[in-house]
Amino acid sequence: MKNSAVIIIDMTYDFVHGHLKTPGALEVIEPLQKLTAYAHKNNIPVIYVSDAHLPIDRELEIWGPHSMKGTEGAEIIEELQVKEGDYVLEKRTYSGFFETGLNSLLRGLKVDTLMITGLHANMCCRHTSADAYHLGYKIVVPRETTNAFSEEEYQDGLNYIKRMYNAEIKPLKDIVGESKVVSQTV
Repeated sequence: MKNSAVIIIDMTYDFVHGHLKTPGALEVIEPLQKLTAYAHKNNIPVIYVSDAHLPIDRELEIWGPHSMKGTEGAEIIEELQVKEGDYVLEKRTYSGFFETGLNSLLRGLKVDTLMITGLHANMCCRHTSADAYHLGYKIVVPRETTNAFSEEEYQDGLNYIKRMYNAEIKPLKDIVGESKVVSQTV
């Protein structure tokens, strides 16, 4: 996909294995490995945007401490190893755009289409998609690369992103083909 970037949201230890473990998070790892391998092979930027909270962040009032800056809980999971040339941005709110520098990075990379992935379809993926839409980006969500705390929240999130932001919700195979997953674990 020309002029696109892969945005991987909140695939941190606290959301996958820890404090706010998401039941379906493990299901998105293999599809994300496949997508990032495809992106690397095709010179598509891969950008990780993850929670790195400070103790004063308002979101903690709702969810309690999670993905705290400087802790293992805020680190990107080992299964999705950041490669040389990938970008890593920290966020303190639901949106991957709010005060992260993401928009400037994307403009510098001449990106106009975002593949929104990660956790959670109904929250951080949704709010990131809202800002992307308002900033003029086209949005594609590879269906298998995102999830939420429940199936209902997952479906609600995807439906909202599609309806309100004109996003394309596509099967991953329509983007990367039928190739086998290239494992990124060591």
